[in-house]
Parts: sequence; structure tokens; C-alpha cells
Amino acid sequence: MGNTTVKLNQHEDQVRNSAPSSHSTKSETEKKKVRGLKHQQTAETTNTFFGRGDDNVSDNPPSDHDNVTEVVDADVSSPRKSLCGNIINDIKQTIGTHWVKEMTNFNQKTIAVSFFLFFAAVAPAITFGAIYAKVTHNYIGAIEMLAATAWCGIFYALVGGMPIMINGGTGPVLAFSGVLYKLSQSMDVPFLTFNAWVGLWVCAYMLIGAVTDLNRIIQYATRFTDEIFALLISAIFIIDALGSPFQPVGLYYYFQEDHKSHDENENEQDYSYIATALLSLVLGLGTTMVAFMLRKVKFSPFCCSASVRSSVTDFSVTAAILFFTVLDKVIFKNVDTETLNVPDKFAPSFNCCTSACDAFFPDDCPNVEVAWGRRPWIVDLFDLNGKTWVPFMAALPALLAFVLVFLDDGITWHLINHPSHKLKHGVSYHYDTIIVGFMIGVNSVLGLPWLVAATVRSLNHLHALGNKTSDNKFIDVQETRLSNLFVHVMVLASIFALNVIKLIPVPVLYGVFLFMGLVSLSTNQMWGRFMMYFMQPSKYPDHPYTKHVSPRKMHCYTLIQMGLFGLLYAVKSYKTISIAFPLVIAACIPIRLYVLPRIFSQDELILLDAEDKEIDAWMRDAADAGIEAQVDTSRSE
Repeated sequence: MGNTTVKLNQHEDQVRNSAPSSHSTKSETEKKKVRGLKHQQTAETTNTFFGRGDDNVSDNPPSDHDNVTEVVDADVSSPRKSLCGNIINDIKQTIGTHWVKEMTNFNQKTIAVSFFLFFAAVAPAITFGAIYAKVTHNYIGAIEMLAATAWCGIFYALVGGMPIMINGGTGPVLAFSGVLYKLSQSMDVPFLTFNAWVGLWVCAYMLIGAVTDLNRIIQYATRFTDEIFALLISAIFIIDALGSPFQPVGLYYYFQEDHKSHDENENEQDYSYIATALLSLVLGLGTTMVAFMLRKVKFSPFCCSASVRSSVTDFSVTAAILFFTVLDKVIFKNVDTETLNVPDKFAPSFNCCTSACDAFFPDDCPNVEVAWGRRPWIVDLFDLNGKTWVPFMAALPALLAFVLVFLDDGITWHLINHPSHKLKHGVSYHYDTIIVGFMIGVNSVLGLPWLVAATVRSLNHLHALGNKTSDNKFIDVQETRLSNLFVHVMVLASIFALNVIKLIPVPVLYGVFLFMGLVSLSTNQMWGRFMMYFMQPSKYPDHPYTKHVSPRKMHCYTLIQMGLFGLLYAVKSYKTISIAFPLVIAACIPIRLYVLPRIFSQDELILLDAEDKEIDAWMRDAADAGIEAQVDTSRSE
């Protein structure tokens, strides 16, 4: 989906000039037939993927002078449905057709995946909530994040169009909320009121985007952009689990005596931070290793039957979490490890000094002995401090927030619905844009954080529900709403059992995050090409791009992607410029459309950036033309 349709014109020219004469006599009729068939297949794939029917496929075959940009423009200018036609079509082909089946598709895997993703959802919710409290002066905290995660997850599981997606908090949205807080302080306007107006504008933009078919833009995001974004999200999980260079989180920081996790026990005479650090390292890396080991049991000769091996694989992550939690609490009970800092009760995080509720107790009012009470759940939209222009001014930062949310959701949906994942229950870009916008609007009015598509959690949900071959290829996916529903029902229940959640050591959860990041990384073609920098060229894996693209060009393509990845990570990590994160993501699309065609040939871009179906068509056409596996230059470059 979303890949630029490209032709073999340049390749055919090469065939005419370099192929033996017996192959150069191919008739013009046969060439037109091949190109016409390829154009028809690609158009059908693109239109089907975006929920458009055959009425949108042009009947005119492409001309010989078509290039990348011209083909994309032709597809974008194809006839559209009525104003809400795409939304209606999304509903028909997803929840209108498959809802009952997805709500009854229950088996052992459903239970296993639900427990795994519960831990993967509740821990980031509490962690993100604690960071939200810091950047918003406690207006939004862990309770608000847990409440938003629970209700949005349940709601989306029941009415969303693509239930494989998991909603959650993300770093870029968190950074944007911090910017909004600073902006509200500079304008002397209550943060929650300003945040609510911005969120309502984002909701409106999402509705407009869905109705006007703005999701068509996502089809410009090819594998080039997808891989950069997916690698970024995977890297965030891996780096934060091991030790982030930008904030004191990860296993590495347990070896620093002044880390905050040691503060609670620093006055105990027999407390050793080195012992705690070493046990934490064992718990974290052990959880990851055991999860991977159990995950591979399905294709091993061990255990007494295929059903037992399948069960072990399904519950691999849950079993690893339970094993190392018991190891920590029973075997090494005298060694104190970090636990989640959970709230004491279910109530808004902001404790007011007075009835005006504009100061946080006790930090802002040390002379006040008793707090007035918690802030109300419903935000007062007209508490504007006399500045009636704020609701209109909020439309400007909301536009940038919309770009961030729209691209985050769109690229994640794009990654989930890649043809190699074999999903069959349709897509609903337009309809789900409305659903996400609605949830952001509700959360804004309630003073809850905005949730968007959580890329790594969504991809791990997909991989956990998938049936794969021994070489990690998808056979099919159990498409169900129940795992998403069960996960967030458990998150809701955990709000009223926070002391139970506190039993899970934080290092074990770091191990889960590391596992999730590595699982997502293993399927990223960009990462595979990056690893080839360190391989002997003659030992490269057998892929079409390693056969037909020179190592120099392949490495150049990967280097451009890695440069953009580094830029994205830097922008995300530095708070002063993190608000520009969505603009950098958006910039990847025109770079692919207008810069790369000046550096690489059409054939090279097909092999490096096209979907598998287009690459297969290229290989068939090359075989028809009598081209053997050949590289522009020697593998020894």
C-alpha cells in the first residue's frame, strides 16, 4: 500500500542494449501487454488497500515516458467517492463485515497475547504518567494516563476499524504537551483549559481530514519512510530499556549510586547499590532472553506435542515476567529492586491548595496544612482568565499537533497493514481517523492525555497474533478484537488494584520493552541493510536488492535513511526543538519523491523501496527479458 507505482522503462532500455540478440527481438505488443498488466495490478492493489473500488482505476495504460512523480500524481487525481463515501466504505468493509467474527474469535492465543500486552500497556502508562506530571506540573499524571489508556482501548476495541492497533502515549505527544504547558504559562491561561481547546481543534481537523480524504497523503509514505519511523520507535524502546543518553532511565543507571531508585534505601546499613544493579541487570536481560528462548520452542523438537510447543510460545513473555518476578521476590527477597511508583488512589492527580485550584498542594502552598481537594474531572472551557481570544488562537498549535497525530497514526496503520502481514479484514483509514479524533476530543475535555497509535505495541500485537514459519514469515493472523479488549479491561481493573501492579520489578519491565523493540527491529529491512555494512559482500543475504543493486548504491540508500533516522531521534530527544518532530517525519515523504529519483534509477528504487508484489513483477519482467541476476558493479565494491 502507498508505494509509488514505477515502470521498467529504463530497465527495458538496458535490456535492448545489453541482452543477447535472441532476447532483444521481443515484440512491442508483448512489452505493452506486460506494462499494461503491471499498471493494472498496481492500481488495483493501491485502490483496494485504500478502500476504493475498481471505479477508481484508470482504463488508460501508462505512456512510455511515465516517471515516479507522474504516476503518483495520476493516482492521486483519480475519481473520488462522495464527501463521506470513503468513511462509509471503511465501515462496510471492516466492522460492517467482520465485527461479529472478530468478537467471537477466541482461543488460547487470545489469552496469552492479552496478558503479554497488558504488561506492555500498563507499565508505559504509569511511566508516561509520571513524566506527564513533571512537564505539566501535575495537571496530568499516572491516574489520568491509566484512565485514558483503559477507556480509549476498550472503546477502540469495540468500534475501531483496525483492532490490531494499540492506542497509547508516545514521546512526541508527551513533548508536545510540555510545550503547551509552557505556552499556557506564558499567556497566563490555565493549562487544562488551553489544552482542551487545542485538543478540540485537533478533533475538528481529524474530522475534516477524514471527510476530505486527506488520508490519501499516506500513500506517498513508501517503505522508505515506514522503515525510518519504525526503526525510530524500536530504537526508543531498546535504548530506554538499556540506558538512555538523554534521561536517567534504563538498566545502565542502576550502576550509578546517585540514581533516584537508590534514594529510598540509601540510609539502610546493609544496602548495596551494586547488588541491586547486578540483580536488576539479570532480571532485565534474563526476561528478554527467556522470552526469546520460549518463543522459539514452537519450531523445536522439544516438548511432547505440537500443541504444547505452541502453548509455550504463546505464553513466552508472560512466563518470563512471572519467572523473574518470583525470582526477585522469593529467591533474592533481601535485595531491593525498583518498583513502579503507582498512585495511592483513583483520583485526579492535581491536588488543589484552594477552591480556585490554581496551585498544587503541597508544593505551591507550603503554609497550607490541608488540601482543598482534587481538581474536577470536567475541564472548565471558559476559565480563560479574561482572554476570550484563546479558543481561536488554539487553532494554530492544534494544526501542528494534528500533523503529529495524523502522521503517527497513518504510518503505524501503514506498517500494520503491509501486504506481507496477510491481514484480510480490510482497512479503515478514514473512519479510524474520526475515532482517534473523537477520543482526543473527549480526553481534552476530561483533562486526560491524548493517545495515538503506539507503533511498537501495535506491531508486537500483530506479531503475537500471527502464525509464522520458522524463518519468521507470516502465514496468517488471528484477527480478533478480544485481545485488545481484554488488555484494556485489565488496565481498567488495575486502577483499582495498584498495589498488585507494584509487585512487578521495573527491571523486568525493562526486559519486556527490550524484547518488544528487538522483535520490531528484526522485521525492518532498513536495519538488515545497515547490518550489511559490517558483512563481507559475498556473504550478503539473498534478496532482490542484493542481486540487482550495486553495494555502493544500496549502502548510499541506507545511509540516507540512517541520516534521517538520526535527525529524528535528535529532534525528539531535545525538548527545545522536539515540537518540530512531526515536520521532520513529513519531510521524509518529499525527500523520497523528489530527491531520491535524482540519485537512484527507477529500477533501483523498485528493488529497494517497492512492495513485494511490485518487486516480484520486476523480477518476472527481468526474467522474461532474459536478464540473469546481475549487479551494476561487482559485489567486491
